[in-house]
Parts: sequence; structure tokens; C-alpha cells
Amino acid sequence: MSKPLSSTRSETTVEPIVRWPRTAVIGQDYLVEVWIEATTGAGIALPILLDGAPHLRVRAVEEPRFTLGSMEPVRFVVTAHGPAGERSLRLTLCAPSGRPLRTDRLPIAVRDTADPDPGFQLNEPTAVDLRAKTAGAWREFATTLAAVLSTLAPGAEVHLALDPAASGTGTAVYPVRIRVSEDGVVQAYAVGNAELPEGYRLDRSSVGDLIALGWSPPGVLPGSGNSFSLRSSQGNAKQLAMLVSRTLRDVCGVPHPAFLVYFAHDDAADPIETAPLGAARHRSAPDAVVSSLVADRTEERAPLAEQVRAVIAATLRISVDELSVDVDGDIGIRAGSAMLFIRVRENPPLIDVFSPVLTEVPPTERLYARLSELTNVMPIGRLYHVQDTVWASIPVFGRNFQAAHLMLAVQVMAGLADELDDRLQDEFGGSRFFGDPKPAGS
Repeated sequence: MSKPLSSTRSETTVEPIVRWPRTAVIGQDYLVEVWIEATTGAGIALPILLDGAPHLRVRAVEEPRFTLGSMEPVRFVVTAHGPAGERSLRLTLCAPSGRPLRTDRLPIAVRDTADPDPGFQLNEPTAVDLRAKTAGAWREFATTLAAVLSTLAPGAEVHLALDPAASGTGTAVYPVRIRVSEDGVVQAYAVGNAELPEGYRLDRSSVGDLIALGWSPPGVLPGSGNSFSLRSSQGNAKQLAMLVSRTLRDVCGVPHPAFLVYFAHDDAADPIETAPLGAARHRSAPDAVVSSLVADRTEERAPLAEQVRAVIAATLRISVDELSVDVDGDIGIRAGSAMLFIRVRENPPLIDVFSPVLTEVPPTERLYARLSELTNVMPIGRLYHVQDTVWASIPVFGRNFQAAHLMLAVQVMAGLADELDDRLQDEFGGSRFFGDPKPAGS
């Protein structure tokens, strides 16, 4: 499971996201992957040092430098040595000059033999890290968008926008349009303030962020009109996709790709089929009777995970292959203004539907007491606090699985998250998954 790390150096602008083994068996090799998020500096390569001496041997798979804005991690192979015990890796991010920016400790429990059920802990909802899951979803979105852009025919366009049904922002959907010209040039357009209603316009800081990312102000490039614009090429599809991803996430404030809708069309404005863009929803998905789809897809008793995927795909009116599954194996979907995750466990057969109700909430005795009080009055499910996030969870039994039970759990969870986020935010502050931070009692 990947996890964003904290550091005592608050002045740094870099934030590592690392996937590493929490337990290791002596003599076996394990993969460690490192990404870096930064507020500025796209294209700058930062050296990464990983050391585990004397109990963990480390070797880099490729040159240990991460280019800011890249989607590809830096990879290391770690081999555990005896004796068994609690060990750790030391991860250091450096400036281009080699000056250390920050160092973080990655704990690893070295064992003589493998645990009887090594995956059990990772199947616990409390092992979820919201920031890592969200960062992974954005990486998947950028990767799939790059693949689509690199293969679009001349004259084709991709349109992306915030779903107003989820955000409550009305006509302020912050659209981004990407078009491929006959000569292979890619032109992209992002919404300008003249196209946004009052109260949702970009402030000076946001405009500066757009320009820093590479967008030209409205009217600078021919045909841009009131929109920010840029020119690129299909050969630079990866860089363009990352830029668009950062624009939607960091400037427009889209919390997760599941809050985006998209569609594509050719030069004649006829819809064209593309691969799914991560967790984003295809806007022209055909309407259907969900119950009949669910019945068709779960008639034969397939493995539990396959049944769950069929139900969720039918509910979203997409194919099973279009479902977005993150690095933890969880299905991430958007239900109203709530972000939901569905996790399947085969032994024992159980499905967990869980949602981040509130983020950036520090743990306090009063918070734990309030969550316990609310859990006691819930007919099913629980509320808990992990890594400064309040989560809500509803279990669904997997034995003799019923599609209607899972669909009901999704509906109840969406309503529960929507009801509790404002109430708990008033009491304890923090941020809703889609919304601004708020101090307690305000």
C-alpha cells in the first residue's frame, strides 16, 4: 500500500508518496516505488537516496532521480538480511545540487518466515491512506488521458469538466477542451474568468498558477477567445496530460477524477469511443435499467470480487473493464458529493463500503467520544478516525451475496457522508472531501 509521508520540515515544498513493504522475509526481494509531489518546479529532476544499512540492502532499478510532474516512479529493490526485528529504510529527497531537502523513515518488520496471511492487514479499512489513494487516482487519470491524446485522429476533441451534479457549483464547471489539428499540433483551452459566474472566478493566485503551468492568458494565442490556451503536440501527450491533471486538481480544485465528466467527438461533432479516463465518468453513457443489468451479470455465481465489480459497473452504467481500481485494489466511485470506496475480502467473504467524511481533523478525546456516540446510534456501520481523516464504513456480507444489499449500502453511505460532514465540520473543523477547510465552531 502506498502512503504519503509527513516531515518535521514544514518549509519544504516537496512531498514524497511511497509504496513499500511493511513486512519483509529474510532473503527475499521487495519493490519500493517513490513519487514526488511539489507545488512548483515541473520538469526539475530531484535525486532520491534510499538506504537501509545494515539490515536492508537497497539497489536502484534505474537512475534514482524523479522528474517533477512525471507519472513514472523511481524504483528500488530491497532485500532483507538477518536478524529479524523492527528495521527501517531512510528516504532522502535532495535538491538538484545534491543538498538534502528532507529525510523520512520507512518502518519495515523483518521476519524469519512469511506471515500465515500477509495480506490480511492491508485488507483492513483502517489501513487506507486517503491522500495516497487520491494521488494514485490522479496519476491513473493522467496516464489514461495521455494514451487517448496520443492516438486521437486529426480534428478530434476531448472535453473535460467538473460534474455540477456532484459539486453544486452550477454553471461553474471549469471546462477544459483539447483538440488535435491536422498537422499533429494539440491545442488546449481552459476556462477564463469571463466564462465563469461571479463567486467562482479565479483569483490572482490561481491565474498565476495557470500561467506557471504553461497556459497563455486569454487572447494571446489565435482562436483562444476568453479562454486560457496552450499549444503542444501528440508526441508530448504525457506532459500535456499531467499539465491538464494539475490544472483540474490544483487550480480548479477538483478533489478526485471521479468528480469529472468527459466526452470526445470527431471533426463532424459525432461522438467517438475512447478508453476510459481513469475514474472520470463518460458523460454520454447510455441510460439503462440498472436492476436488469445487475441481474444479468450476477446470475451465475462468480467469485465475490467479480460479482461486486459487475454490480458497481451496472450501477454506473459502464462496462466492468471501465471500472477504476486503485493501487489498494479498491473501486473508487462518486455518489452525489461523496467519494466512496468499495473493498472486497474473500476470506471471510465481506465487502466494505467506506467514505472519507472529513479530512484534516486532528485526533482529540472529544472527537473519539463523538464518533463513538454516533456509531452507537447507527443501525449498521461505524465511524472511525485514521491519519487525520474521519471515515464512515458499512459492511456487506459476501456469503450468499445479494446485489441489492450492496446497492443499498452505497446509497446509505452517500447519504450518511452528506449528512455528517457538515455536522462534524461545525464541531471539529477540517475539510469536506469536496470543499474548503473550516475551523471548528465557525
